[in-house]
Amino acid sequence: MKNNPQSRRKFLKTAALTSGISSIGVMSVNSQPLQPEEVNERLPREVWVAGISQENLSAETAEDMVDRIFQIMEQTLVYQPDIICLPEVFHTSNVKKKYNINEKVAISNDILVKMAAFAKKHHCYLVVAVNTTENGQTFNSAVLLGRDGSAVGEYRKIHLTENEIGNGLTPGPLDPPVFQTDFGKVGIQICFDIMWDDGWKKLKDQGAEIVFWPSAYGGGQSLQLKALQHRYVLATSTRKGSSKIWDISGKEVVNTGFWENNWYCAPVNFEKAFLHTWPFVQHFDKIKSKYGRKVRITNYHEEEWSVIESLSPDVVIADILKEFNLKTYDQHRNDSEAAQIKARDSQVLKKS
Repeated sequence: MKNNPQSRRKFLKTAALTSGISSIGVMSVNSQPLQPEEVNERLPREVWVAGISQENLSAETAEDMVDRIFQIMEQTLVYQPDIICLPEVFHTSNVKKKYNINEKVAISNDILVKMAAFAKKHHCYLVVAVNTTENGQTFNSAVLLGRDGSAVGEYRKIHLTENEIGNGLTPGPLDPPVFQTDFGKVGIQICFDIMWDDGWKKLKDQGAEIVFWPSAYGGGQSLQLKALQHRYVLATSTRKGSSKIWDISGKEVVNTGFWENNWYCAPVNFEKAFLHTWPFVQHFDKIKSKYGRKVRITNYHEEEWSVIESLSPDVVIADILKEFNLKTYDQHRNDSEAAQIKARDSQVLKKS
């Protein structure tokens, strides 16, 4: 079934989409998103993702830091993001004043109220990484807020550090949830979770299409590996270092850095499929001949990976896969494994 384009958002066709617009002062903190006369409609599954980095940000108090974060979030609005991810427990990070666990929770509760108002006003999802409590236990959490400001769900960090546990935090459940949004399935991991693969794999098994990683640091190649290994989009928001997006092929889409050090916002296209090149490459010329510019096929020659991506509202990748009898990488692997198991079982029966 084809997805209908979301008419709510329109995209900038003018210089608003050029690199570094916020850093040269085009948009003030309290200004509204630019409204040019010429706009383009988005692709049906094109999603604009924003992330924050607290690199070189410091404040005297948590309240001051939250104000600075809101100022940065306001800057992303020029791109009308569908979702904004915030760094791990950003409210008390890079802050001079020290807070006990009860104070952190109280500040978190106030932040969630303000973030809900922001989400509703700007009609975007938010991944808000703060402290939450339940039954006397306190968690390092990420709350997903919907476009209307309501809570969609909450992820609680599975793999805490010894220091976090010593400071009174409780590890989250071993089975991370996946959240359904209007643009796809969302998963979350937090910082130290990177050192284990259990949560990441479970998100993949549940069909996550994009995973957010609020963190204390950048992660680098470790995160790139996760994106490629599980073939989902991975977006980060960090307290130091670069915040980034990686595509399903492990390709870096956007990052913060020297000139744009506190936020990014970029589109990702979910209307694509990751394939093992052989034997499906035999159909690629026919696909190109039929669809032309409406489809992009990217081949990774040594790895024998291929990514087929729709560049048109009229083309749904699932239809192409069915038409040319193509299998995604995961389908191909699962079918091969099932055949292997069947062959082994038949050998056992022959011997018995």
